[in-house]
Amino acid sequence: MQLAAASSGLRGTQPLRLTAAPVRCWRNPDPVGCERTGFTVCGEENLRGSSAALHLQLRRCSRVPPLTGIPECDVVCDQGSKVSVMTGAEAEEDIPLGDRKTITDFCYLLDKSKQLFNGLRDLPQYGHKQWQSYFGRTFDVYTKLWKFQQQHRQVLDSRYGLKRWQIGEVASKIGQLYYHYYLRTSETSYLNEAFSFYSAIRQRSYYYQVNKEDRPELVVKKLRYYARYIVVCLLLNKMDLVKVLVKELSEEIEEYTQRFNTEDQLEWNLVLQEVAAFIVADPVVVLNDNNSVVITSNRMLEGSAPPLEQGMVVGQLVLADALIVGNCNNQVKFSELTVDMFRMLQALEREPVNLATQTSKQGTLEPSEKPAKRENPHKYLLYKPTFSQLFTFLSASFKELPANSVLLVYLSATGVFPAGHSDYEAFPAGPYDFGGVLTNTNRDVVNGEMVQKRNQAQKEMHCLHPGDLFPFTRKPLFLIVDSSNSSAYKNFSNLFGQPLVSLLSPTVYPKTVQDPSQQGSLFTLFLYSPLLAFSSICGLNSIRQGLWEQAQEFLCKVFRDIGQMITRSRTIDQAFLQFFGDEFLRLILIRFVFCSAVLRLHKLFRESRSFPESYPELPKQETVESSLLQRHILDLAAMLDVHNLFWDDSLETY
Repeated sequence: MQLAAASSGLRGTQPLRLTAAPVRCWRNPDPVGCERTGFTVCGEENLRGSSAALHLQLRRCSRVPPLTGIPECDVVCDQGSKVSVMTGAEAEEDIPLGDRKTITDFCYLLDKSKQLFNGLRDLPQYGHKQWQSYFGRTFDVYTKLWKFQQQHRQVLDSRYGLKRWQIGEVASKIGQLYYHYYLRTSETSYLNEAFSFYSAIRQRSYYYQVNKEDRPELVVKKLRYYARYIVVCLLLNKMDLVKVLVKELSEEIEEYTQRFNTEDQLEWNLVLQEVAAFIVADPVVVLNDNNSVVITSNRMLEGSAPPLEQGMVVGQLVLADALIVGNCNNQVKFSELTVDMFRMLQALEREPVNLATQTSKQGTLEPSEKPAKRENPHKYLLYKPTFSQLFTFLSASFKELPANSVLLVYLSATGVFPAGHSDYEAFPAGPYDFGGVLTNTNRDVVNGEMVQKRNQAQKEMHCLHPGDLFPFTRKPLFLIVDSSNSSAYKNFSNLFGQPLVSLLSPTVYPKTVQDPSQQGSLFTLFLYSPLLAFSSICGLNSIRQGLWEQAQEFLCKVFRDIGQMITRSRTIDQAFLQFFGDEFLRLILIRFVFCSAVLRLHKLFRESRSFPESYPELPKQETVESSLLQRHILDLAAMLDVHNLFWDDSLETY
C-alpha cells in the first residue's frame, strides 16, 4: 500500500495517506504520504489506525466553534509588529502575573491538544464505541484552545510570540478532526465543516510568513495543508478550486525544492501528478453556453431514487455498512483512493448539507443541530488490502451489523484465475475452483518462497475466493464485483436463506472501448453516473448543459419504468425485492438493469462476456431485454444524436 489513502467509516476505518476520500483507508487516516521514503504528509500528527464507529452523537456541534467566528482583526498580528517572547527568568519578572498565567494555560492546552491528537493513531481500527469518548475529548480541548487564543490574542502575540502559522496549525488540526470524523461516520455534512476551516486558513494567509523562515519543516506543514485541502475539495466536487489549489501547490513545491534542495521532491511531484490525473478522469464534460465546464454532482439528491408505487410491498432492509475495496493495477488514483473507489463512495452518499447555516448578529456562523438519523451507510475504504486485512474488516462489519440491515461489499480488483484452467466448465464447481479477485500479495513472498512457484494444484492464497464470502451470507449481503474475473462470483450458493444478490461486471470489453483499468471501469461508471457512462460509450467528449439536463430528466422517467419492471415481475427472485426498499440499493439495481440493457443494444458489445451478470439471474425478458426499456434507450440515443450506434431491431439482430 504505497501512498496511503482516504478511507471512511462509521465503525472503524483505516488510515490513509495522500489520496477522500475521501474517505478512509485502513492504514493511515491522513490524506498524504509515501511509505517508500517514510515521508508522510501529516508527520508527527499522522493519525494512524482509525476505527469505524457507531453514529456518534457528537457533542461537536456545541463544542467546536466555526472558524468564521475569528475576528478579522487577528490578521494584523505577526505582520511587522515587534514581539517580545518570554524567555528566561529576567523576562518572567517583567511580565505581569496575569499574563504569565495566560501563557502557562495556553501552553498547557497546546500540549494537551497535541497529546490527544497524536493519540488518535492508537485507536482501534474498527468497533462501535472505542473511539467515541476519545474523539470527544480531543474536540473539547481543541475548542478550548481555539477560544483561548481568540480571547487572549494580544497577550499571546506580545508576551508569547504567537506566530500566525501556529494559529493556522490549530485551525488545520480542527479541520482534520472534522475530516476524520467524516471518515468514521460517512456523514458528508462534516466535509463542509472541514472545508470551512481549510478555506479560512487560505483566505487569512495563516501560512503566508512560513516561506520567509529558514525552516523547511514549516514549509512542509504548508504543503501538507494544501494536500489535505485538495482531498476535501475533491470529495466536495469543488473542481474549480482544486485546479487553483493544485497550481498554488505546484508553485509552493517548486520554491520549496529550490530553496532547501530536499530529497522529497519526487514524492511531492507524484502528489501533483496523481491529483492532475484524478481531475481529468471523467470521460465526458458538461459545458455551459460560455464553453465553461459545469461541475455535476453524482451523490444522491432528494428524489434521485424512483419512489415505490403505492401499496408495493418490498423488504424493509436498510444498507448499514459498505466495504469499498480497490486493487486494480495502474488505475488512476489519488493517494490510496482509486477512481472506482471514489465513484462508488459518492454513489453511496447523499449530497452534503452544510451544518453552519445560520448567521448570528455578530456575523458568526453557528452550527445547527445535527440530523437525528444517519443519512449515509457507514463505509470502509480499503486500498490494496491483504486478505487478512480484508477479512478482518469484513468480520467486524458482519459482527456489528444491526438487525434488518445489509452489508454491501464492492470489489474493484484485478482478476485471479485458477491455475491451469482456461474454461470454468472443465473442472468441478467448488467455491474455490473459480479464482476470484486479487488481494495484496505483500510482494508475493510467503514463507520465503515466491507464490508463483507453488504447486498448481493448490489454490491462490492472495485472492478473495467466492467461498471466502460464504460465512458472511448468514446476514443480508449485497455484492458488487468489478473485475476481469467477476464471473467467478456468479457461482454462489445461498446456504443460509438470507437475502443475497451479486452484481457482476463484464469480463471483456470491446477493443475500441477505453481500457477500464486506467480511467476507471465502465461498469462502475454506470452505477455512479449512468448518463456519463452512456455518453462515454457513444464517443461523446462533451455535452451542452441544456442537453445534459434534458437527458437527465428523461432518465428519471426511464428509471421509474425500470423500477416498476422489477416490482411487477412475477418471476423475479425475491432477493431483489427484499433489497429494493433501501434507496441506495434500489438506485444501484435500477442502474444495473439500465447498464445491462444499454450494452446489449450497443453495436460494439457483441460477446456475452461483455454483458453484466447477476446472481440470482434477472428475468431478462421482463427487465434487461424489455422492449419498453429498449425503446427508451433508442430515444435517449436519438436525443444525443448517436442513434446509429445501437441496434434498432435488437431482439432479432441478436
